[in-house]
Amino acid sequence: MTTNPFPADFLWGAATAAYQIEGSPLADGAGPSIWQRFTHDPRLMAEKGSTGDIACDHYNRMEGDVDMMAALGLQAYRFSMNWGRFLPEGTGRVNDKGADFYSRLVDRLLAKGIEPLVTLYHWDLPAALDDRGGWLNRDSAEWFAEYADVAFRKLGDRVKKWVTLNEPWVVTDGGYLFGALAPGHRNMFEAPIASHNLMRAHGRAVQAYRAGWNDEIGLVVNVEPKYPATESDADLAATGRAEAYMNRQYLDPALLGSYPCEMSEVFGEAWPKWPAGDAELIRQKIDFLGLNYYTRNVVRDDPSSWPTGAGRVRQDSALHTETDWEVYPAAMTRMLTWVKERYGDIPLYITENGAAFSDPPTAEGGRLADPLRVDYLKNHIRAVGDAIAAGVDVRGYMVWSLMDNLEWALGYSKRFGIVHVNYATQERTPKDSARLYSQVIASNADVLCG
Repeated sequence: MTTNPFPADFLWGAATAAYQIEGSPLADGAGPSIWQRFTHDPRLMAEKGSTGDIACDHYNRMEGDVDMMAALGLQAYRFSMNWGRFLPEGTGRVNDKGADFYSRLVDRLLAKGIEPLVTLYHWDLPAALDDRGGWLNRDSAEWFAEYADVAFRKLGDRVKKWVTLNEPWVVTDGGYLFGALAPGHRNMFEAPIASHNLMRAHGRAVQAYRAGWNDEIGLVVNVEPKYPATESDADLAATGRAEAYMNRQYLDPALLGSYPCEMSEVFGEAWPKWPAGDAELIRQKIDFLGLNYYTRNVVRDDPSSWPTGAGRVRQDSALHTETDWEVYPAAMTRMLTWVKERYGDIPLYITENGAAFSDPPTAEGGRLADPLRVDYLKNHIRAVGDAIAAGVDVRGYMVWSLMDNLEWALGYSKRFGIVHVNYATQERTPKDSARLYSQVIASNADVLCG
């Protein structure tokens, strides 16, 4: 960026998720979640022995963590809530002690001048509901609407920005198709049903919000731009299937009212005929769309790559993160401009963007250098600026993640935080990337111009 395209009211923040940082998953009457079960099952966890029982102990250290956010200069904090803290059985009885934790968190954020951006569902379905079929049960949309309504009544007087779901693709691809994430199923026929019910749940939550509140509610999806390895017809077709499966499977029904035609090709006989009326329920008017961007994917036709027939071509000459994701900021600009071109001028937020690099378990001398993450953030924020300069309505950026945490089935082996966490002592140490991000916030990205 040679000139600064970021508007004066651009919102700079950081993001986390409940099970990844909170710890104390059963405290004060909370009910267990599918992730509580998954992490305690050695047959399922890739990183054996890692659980969310302690994590970053945020449940007990919340006040200090909010003070740390304020010291970094954050203007917003995107966090998710544990459904089972509100409703231990998923429906019915409300647990006021669990809800009180989030009420105190919101109050402390507001007292520090930090806007809460609250995600209702970041993957931790109550175990009691999983026992009733989880997202495979059509009633799940009503369960979610009940939970959402409880959350709105508890916090809606203070929280002005809500997210229904975080990354439904990851929930179903990892949790129902490949079994790498909770609840650990591997079933081609289950995945589209779970996806569809998640989107129905999104629609019902938006309806519940519109019934009593009139601020902002949106949806968060992860978008991974797909690039064909060659211009051959086979590679182009594979790229289309991959892009439909990961990106348009959720955006098209939410914003256009129908699924991509490629979905029946991807799932074959496992792709159902959906009941009449579901499309209208899913296509609720939302106030913003949250986009999580980490990497791109170069695609080639490969019939052995199930289920899309689209194989990944690793770009060996490029820098890759610890999760083996290519660092490619230009795709972030492309992703944002593509969303505008396909879906119109809906307000957008970058709700996650960041990288895992090799950080040590302890930070010596109160400082930790992470030059690769510093460069990653600089170049990706500039990529957002390029999209804004091109006319895309991006209104905020949330770095992933505020602090190192439980990286789901990978346990504590990958560190995404701009704040280092010593898991043995729970000491927090801002990394150089945090210092850079503080400068970005204070200058509204002027520091990146030149």
